[in-house]
Amino acid sequence: MEYQLGRTEQLDSLEKGKRGVRFMSRMRQLFEIDLQDYEEGDCVFRRPSARGIIFGDDQKLALVYSKKEKYFKFPGGGIRGDEDKKEALIREVKEEVGLIVIPESIREFGSVMRRQKSNISPHTIFEQENFYYICKAENQMVEQELDSYEAEAGFVLRYVDLDEAIHVNQAYKSEDYFNEIMIERETKVLQMLKSM
Repeated sequence: MEYQLGRTEQLDSLEKGKRGVRFMSRMRQLFEIDLQDYEEGDCVFRRPSARGIIFGDDQKLALVYSKKEKYFKFPGGGIRGDEDKKEALIREVKEEVGLIVIPESIREFGSVMRRQKSNISPHTIFEQENFYYICKAENQMVEQELDSYEAEAGFVLRYVDLDEAIHVNQAYKSEDYFNEIMIERETKVLQMLKSM
């Protein structure tokens, strides 16, 4: 596995949306995970995501805990088609943990590119740019709206300190290498937050 730290340059990319073609600036890249376990000619499946870094009043971090798999991850998920990244963040955090993100509080933290062989489709590269945002949430909560995968994993909201989340994730082992790479990514972001 290869980690590449910090491309901080700002890049412009084209994105097609409801309003036609628009330019948007990419956030700084924190690091990249590229397993290089795929063939160069494989097709690429892209699934960008938005993830929230939300600290509570007690400075504990709001994280998703999987009761089944026993790991912590940042709340958030896939960005739909032409959906704005911040809109996806607000929607995904609400669905996964029932927190209502305060839009004015959203600040870019950085992105992590993940690239590896797909665990679903042969001859396919799974490419996911994860956009992390520091934000605040309202004090009130709503009911979670979990999909079948999330419900089966037993996703619940937990407020934990960084050390506890890092410790739990470092002990995580799975027969599903796909999940292991996801948790390695989340652990590295947690460690970056701790070193700030």
